[in-house]
Amino acid sequence: TSLDVLLTTASILHLCCISLDRYYAICCQPLVYRNKMTPLRIALMLSGCWIIPTFISFLPIMQGWNSIGILDLIETRKYNKSSNSTNCIFMVNKPYAITCSVVAFYIPFLLMVLAYYRIYITAREHARQIGVLQRAGAPVDHRHQHPDQHTTHRMKTETKAAKTLCIIMGCFCLCWAPFFITNVVDPFINYSVPVELWTAFLWLGYINSGLNPFLYAFLNKSFRRAFLIILCCGDEKYRRPSILGQTVPCSNTTINGSTHVL
Repeated sequence: TSLDVLLTTASILHLCCISLDRYYAICCQPLVYRNKMTPLRIALMLSGCWIIPTFISFLPIMQGWNSIGILDLIETRKYNKSSNSTNCIFMVNKPYAITCSVVAFYIPFLLMVLAYYRIYITAREHARQIGVLQRAGAPVDHRHQHPDQHTTHRMKTETKAAKTLCIIMGCFCLCWAPFFITNVVDPFINYSVPVELWTAFLWLGYINSGLNPFLYAFLNKSFRRAFLIILCCGDEKYRRPSILGQTVPCSNTTINGSTHVL
C-alpha cells in the first residue's frame, strides 16, 4: 500500500513539474528560462517528486498514523465471516485523507490549471503576433488574393493548442478527480462508499499513469524525441540538429519604425 501511494503521487507530481517547465519555457523569456531551469534546479524538482510522496506514504502508513481513531472499524471490516478469514483492509482517518489528497492532488492540480491557462493565453498571443508580422511582410498582391490565409493559420494554431491542453487536463481530471474526491468524502460519511466503487476509481488513476507516457509523446515532439533517444540508447539520428550550423532564410519587415525578422 505504501508503494502504491508513493508511485501514484510521484506520477502526479511529475505532471505538475512538466507543466511548470512548459510555463517557464513558453511564458517567460529564453534567458529567464535558462536561469530558472538549471540542471541543479531540475534535479531538486525531480528529487522532490520522490521525497514528498515518501512523507505521505511510507512514513505515516508504516507508523499507523492513517488508522488513528478508526482501529475498531478496521478490525471489524477486515474479518470475513463467510470464509472465516481476514482481509487486508486499508482505511484512512480524516486528517490523513485531507493531508494526503491536498498534497498528492489538489495542490498539483491547481498549479497545473494555472500553468496551462497561462500557456494557452500566451500561445494565442504569440499566434496573433506571428499573424500580424506575416501579413505585414507578405506581398501586397498575395495579401489581396488570400486575405484569410493567415487568419486561418492562426485559428488552426490556437485550436491545436487548445485541444492539446484540453486532452492533457481532461485525462488528468477524469482519471484522478473521482478517486481523490471520494478519498476526502468517505471518512465524513462513515466510510459508506462501496468497495467496488473504490476499486473502479483507483483503477482510473492507474490508467492515467499508464497513459501519460503515450499521451505526452503523441502530443509533443520533444517528448517523443526524448523517448526515442532513451529507448534507442542515445542514437544520434533522433537528436535535434543544431540550428547554429544551418542557414535559415529570413526576410525583414518594418512595423511602426522598428525592423522585425521573419
